[in-house]
Amino acid sequence: MSLLNIFNVSGSAMTAQSVRLNVTASNLANSDSVASSAAGAYRARHPVFQTMLHDAAGSTTPASAGVKVLGILESTQTPARRYQPDHPLADPSGYVYSSNVNPIEEMTNMISASRSFQGNVEIMNSARDLLLKTLQLGH
Repeated sequence: MSLLNIFNVSGSAMTAQSVRLNVTASNLANSDSVASSAAGAYRARHPVFQTMLHDAAGSTTPASAGVKVLGILESTQTPARRYQPDHPLADPSGYVYSSNVNPIEEMTNMISASRSFQGNVEIMNSARDLLLKTLQLGH
């Protein structure tokens, strides 16, 4: 793998972590939302990633790699049901349904994604510095 491929790998990883940060931010923004039915309640979403390997013209060693976002899955966990008959969104029985977002889990995801993004920025900076040093060798 050449140093130039490192930019592709880190770039795809940064894109994936950016998607993860956006989904996490959406989950946190909707963590306190309520609905009048379980079907209408916000459910936490999580991105699904896949490793991509590209072979070099029939070679057994990968020429490049990366990360691909396959999609965003919605949680199947049942939303919490609270009895609040005075709430404007309460169903005829007096219940409201809140999102199933766990703010602590989402904050942990945000920190993890942010650090992964930062790590990939450092990898790209190191690769850039190595390429610049290599170019300076010829002078």
